[in-house]
Order: sequence, then structure tokens, then C-alpha cells
Amino acid sequence: MGRSQSLPRGGDPRFGPDSDDTGCPILHVDMDAFFASVEVRRRPELRGRPVVVGGVGPRGVVSSASYPARRYGVRSAMPTARARSLCPHAVFLPPDFAAYRAASEAVMRIFRDVTPLVEPLSLDEAFLDVAGARRLFGRPAEIARSIRDRVAREQELTCSVGVASTKFVAKLGSTRAKPDGLLVVPAARVLEFLRPLPVAALWGVGDRSAETLRRLGLTTVGDLAEAPPGMLRRAVGEAAAAHLRELAHGRDPRRVSPEHVEKSIGAEVTFDTDVTDPQEIRRALLALAEKVGVRLRRAGQVGRTVSLKVRLADFTTLSRARTVGVPTDVAREMFDTVWALYSALGPAQPVRLVGVRAEGLSDAGATPRQLALGEPERGWREAEAAADAAAARFGRSVIGPASLLECRDGRRRENPPRP
Repeated sequence: MGRSQSLPRGGDPRFGPDSDDTGCPILHVDMDAFFASVEVRRRPELRGRPVVVGGVGPRGVVSSASYPARRYGVRSAMPTARARSLCPHAVFLPPDFAAYRAASEAVMRIFRDVTPLVEPLSLDEAFLDVAGARRLFGRPAEIARSIRDRVAREQELTCSVGVASTKFVAKLGSTRAKPDGLLVVPAARVLEFLRPLPVAALWGVGDRSAETLRRLGLTTVGDLAEAPPGMLRRAVGEAAAAHLRELAHGRDPRRVSPEHVEKSIGAEVTFDTDVTDPQEIRRALLALAEKVGVRLRRAGQVGRTVSLKVRLADFTTLSRARTVGVPTDVAREMFDTVWALYSALGPAQPVRLVGVRAEGLSDAGATPRQLALGEPERGWREAEAAADAAAARFGRSVIGPASLLECRDGRRRENPPRP
């Protein structure tokens, strides 16, 4: 989707919380400034103040900004340095993803109390199909109000909800309802709702394609809907033209799919200053492999391909990947792979960023585990599982970063710790 802040807002009586919701079983629920709101919830003294969550170092990026901060022009994905210049009196906080995941799980449970057809898109948004919930909970707009009330009452957080006949239009509705609002787009008035929107509101239209369309005089969704098919195909290609025409006419056949499967799981870190010391790179890769391993095991997934991402000082980005013999969720195995890839890469420039990713995911329970010749029957996998259990009980702070992988003097352990 394009820039959501460019959508028109408010004041149109045809599209509001009390509009006709007949034929509108799809809800899109989007938490408001989620990370920042979770921080304000546990620090009530910050309420009403500009709060920015993200990397706090010189190369940090904003992950979330409270609405008081947004009034100064602070936005997510903005460099933290730019945010500080726009709003120097804001409270800048590093992200606490464990807290955000816990809040997200609580909110998703509220959604699933209404319908099993919940499709999370991220920690802070989801699609719901409430067609089967009407007998118990009422009309879609009533269900949306009930969800918003429960989230506010039980979680002390606010959310915005779009109610529509399709996923695409419901997502546009929640964007227009922000913050802390509800908007219904009647099924019979979808085209009226879409026509005045900028072309950047359509999924798949980024800055470059929006500029291409604007040069052709196509500035609104209505313009695009009426454009000659041949002109649109020449501008953006046949597949994209067909996709955009369908959306511009309000057609989106996708169903809410609760069986959302991650295609990959990864983690990366941007260094505060460019790094040349191989041992610092090594420690970073150890910590990232551990993060990826924890997330894989939490999701019940294993990865067949392990990939390395390296961004150099001149912003050149290099990627290398290796398919392992047996799909893995073990941090030690992933580290061995990415360290070998990094050593072979041998970048000549200082390093700005490194990342580790597991791809080609499959269900861990359905993937047989084959011991390599000479490998102990109980080892790294069991040790990491034991660390997960300890972290669940006492907090991950009791497990030092990459503590299962490296000795205090920096040498690798050749044998796994006893679980």
C-alpha cells in the first residue's frame, strides 16, 4: 500500500461508524501507534507526551511514534536522528519486543473470542471474517464496536477498525478511521469510496509506479479505473495492470486465511559505527543466530536454508545463502553456516549491518531429525530448548547473549553444554 497518510479523512456521512454494514463481513483491526502505546501503558506519566520507539543510536530508525510525536512530523521508518531534530523534547525509548509480543497475543485472543477466522498481518494488525459470528454477536459494526471496547477496557490500548466487503477496502477503512475510530464502507458504495483516493492508496503502487501513473494523468483511483487497458499495460506491465484494475473497481477475492505461514524468520542489526573487527562481527552473528533460533522454536518451524546479509559502509548489500542437509532450528548450526559464509565473503570494506535468516520453513514436528555421524544424541538442540524453558520462567536476561554458543574467552565450545 502507498502512503497511508495521504488518504482523505472524516466528515463524509456516507462512510462512518453507523453506515450500512450489509454484506460487509470483513474487519481490519489496526492498533494505534502500537509500540509507543504499549510503552505509555506501562509508563502512565508519558501519556500525552511525544514518545518515539526505535533504535536510539546514531543510525537508529523509528519503529513507532505516538500521535503527539506525529504532530511534529515524526513517522515510522524515519531515521532517529531526523526524529530528534523534528521533536527534540520527545521521549526516545529502545524497543521491547517481548512486551509487544505479549500485548499482541492478548489482543489476538480477543479477536479469536469472536471468530476463529483471524489472519494476523503483524503484531499490531489483523483481518477478521465475522460472517459466522453474527448470530452470537450481532452485525459486523456491532462486533467492531465490541472489539474496540474490549481492547480499551482489558488492554488499555486503542485500535481503529475498518468494516467492508473485502480485505483491501477494510484496510483502507481502518487507515481512514485512525486514530481510535471505526469506519464502515457500505458494499453498495465501494466505488464511491475508492474513486477520490490517490493512486498510491492501491496495494502494489509504490513511489516509483505512482509517479509513472501521475505522468499519464492518473492521479486518483477513479482515473485509473477509467484508463484504457492498453495504456495501463504499457505503463506498469500486464500483470500489474490487471491487479490494479481489479482493486480500482473494488474487486478483491482473497479470503481471510487463519493458516498464515511465515516464509522466513530473521534478525539483523545495524552497528552504531562501521565495524572492521571480525570478532565483533562474529559476536553479532552469534547473537542474531540465537534470536532466529528462539523465534523458530517458538513458531514450531525449522529452516532448510540459512542466509547471511551484509551491508557495507558504502551501502552495498551482499547476500549469501546455503541449504543445510537437515532443516534446523538450532542457533549453533545456523551460526556455523553464516560464519562460514561471512569468512568466504571476506568483505574489504567496514561493515554497517549484518543479518541472519532461516528460509524454506517447514513444521518442526513433521520434519525428521537425523543425527550426523558422531553427533551426540543429546546436545545443542536440547541445550537450547533448556535455555528456552529457563527464559520462559525467569526471563531471557538470565541467559546471556549467545551464551550457549561461546565461552567467556571468546573460543567456541566444541562440545555442547549438558542440558
